[in-house]
Amino acid sequence: MEELEQGLLMQPWGWLQLAENSLLAKAFITKQGYALLVSDLQQVWHEQVDTSVVSQRAKELNKRLTAPPSAFLCHLDNLLRPLLKDTSHSSEATFSCECGAEALILRVRSELSGLPFYWSFHCIQASPSLVSQHLICPLMGMSLALQCQVKELATLLRMKDLEIQDYQESGATLSRDRLKTEPFEENSFLEQFMVEKLPEACSISDGRPFVLDLQSLYVAVTKQEIQVGQKHQDTGDPQTSSSTFLQAVDSQFLNQPEQPVSSAPALSALQKEPTALRRDLSCQSSRGRSQGGSSVNLAWSQLLRMALENSFQASPS
Repeated sequence: MEELEQGLLMQPWGWLQLAENSLLAKAFITKQGYALLVSDLQQVWHEQVDTSVVSQRAKELNKRLTAPPSAFLCHLDNLLRPLLKDTSHSSEATFSCECGAEALILRVRSELSGLPFYWSFHCIQASPSLVSQHLICPLMGMSLALQCQVKELATLLRMKDLEIQDYQESGATLSRDRLKTEPFEENSFLEQFMVEKLPEACSISDGRPFVLDLQSLYVAVTKQEIQVGQKHQDTGDPQTSSSTFLQAVDSQFLNQPEQPVSSAPALSALQKEPTALRRDLSCQSSRGRSQGGSSVNLAWSQLLRMALENSFQASPS
């Protein structure tokens, strides 16, 4: 079941709107089973099952349907994946949940080959280690990556200010006064941000801003975490082993063969620059200087890599 565990870790969080409430959820489904993680921001629930459980539960809930477990898993993937990926996606399925003190049951109702299809995810409370693995550690890594990004952007602004100062000392003037800015002062900026922007920026609400704006960073952090962990475990080439698994996760279900369902149509698998800071300067004096000056291009991927290397630096064995 290690494939399900690692595959779930690398999935982004999605936002599931129900009639009663909303949930954060992530799922990883293969032919061998599925893993599901759900949270209402108060508790976290988890279910992980193999094909034997899928087969038994399918018989109990769908007595009129006969199909191999992989067909039911494929159908569940087709229902969940687009819904968690796009909050505006209109799903053909109906979801509802029952939440108790130690368990959560997420019920699904849809159609499969023209017949009603029912499913229930029976989730228990997630272990502390699972919560740490999927939330605490990735969020700490994301915080460090964003902190690194802020520092690199502050350095870039200071270099831009020096470039502008050089233009001005050479006789350049602004053609439009409204574009004039004060030199960047990092401490003042951070103090002003804490007072004016922090309350709004920290509004967690129902978790939707986290789902909509930060999942690409979340996935990058969790992939880095897995790669670092596998470097400790692999006796062969760690890069080859890690990249092979990552590629397998990214392409799950894309090449899955269709599975028939009791004399009905076969089931198919799911088919489916930041703006540069510009200073409008018009040089009034003619001088024979070459164009260029100080230009710094720091790609986001470079910034993230620097932060993640610091965040998940392997300790010496």
